[in-house]
Parts: sequence; C-alpha cells; structure tokens
Amino acid sequence: MATEVTTRPLTAGDRELLRTATLANVNRSGEQRFTSRDVDERPDLRHYTVFRPERGDLGFVAGTRGLTVGVVWALFLDGDDPGYGFVADGVPELGLSVWSGHRGRGIGGGLLRQALDEARRRGIGRVSLSVEAGNPSVRLYRSVGFAPVPGAADGTMAVDL
Repeated sequence: MATEVTTRPLTAGDRELLRTATLANVNRSGEQRFTSRDVDERPDLRHYTVFRPERGDLGFVAGTRGLTVGVVWALFLDGDDPGYGFVADGVPELGLSVWSGHRGRGIGGGLLRQALDEARRRGIGRVSLSVEAGNPSVRLYRSVGFAPVPGAADGTMAVDL
C-alpha cells in the first residue's frame, strides 16, 4: 500500500530544510564533497538556503507520516549573486531534493510539476536549473520540457512555461 504524500508551501522559516536539501544535492553522488560548514559559509551554496517570498521565490515541502521527504524551491537569484543554473535576471532557478530512501516513488516528479504549475500561475515565463552530468534526475527534467541552455554553464537547463 502506497503511503500518502502531502505538500505544504515552503516558508522563510524553512532555512534548515533548505540547508539539508542543498547539502544533499551537492553531495548527490554519495561522496561527501561538501560539508554543512561549506553550505553555511560559501556564498555560491549559502544563497540556496535563503527563501524570500517577497522577491517571488516559490516552493513546496513533501511529507509523509509527519516526516519531510522532499522539497522543491525556485529562487530569483540575479546576476549579482547568480546560482549555478543562472540564465538571466528574472528567471528563477529551481532546486529539487528527495531524501534518500524515498526516491523512485514519484515524489520528485510531483513536487516538480507542482512548482512549475505555481510558476505558470504566477506568470513566470521560464525556469532554470543546474544538474550534474550523470544525475538520473535529468530524465525527469527532460520529461517536463527542460532542455540545455546554449551558451550557459554545463548542466544548465531551462523550460519555457
């Protein structure tokens, strides 16, 4: 029997959750390339832990049985503080993390679709992301229309909404 997954909106108070998700994403391969301290101190990682609804950021948290199992967030990082998937000012960069042990159950796809639906509802025309070579999530991103961005950093993909 499948366990029901619920979602709630991400809030500015979810910084620790975004810190955990960012650390998991940068260490996706299983090798610990970065530490919690790196996420806290390196500006190129720390900005992924700051959710600012007032600048238009959006996101959702997935849970089951009272436990968080994943999160999706899209941040409006600009050219003065670009993310790895930066394509232009005004294009939010999406992050997605599903906790180990909960992958392969459709949670990531559900979160991704919910975030893109919310972006469309808000009139956002494009969303970008950065994904490392070899990450199996590339299939999921391609399935909803993400494609490599010519001239951008390797692994940068975007979808027009």
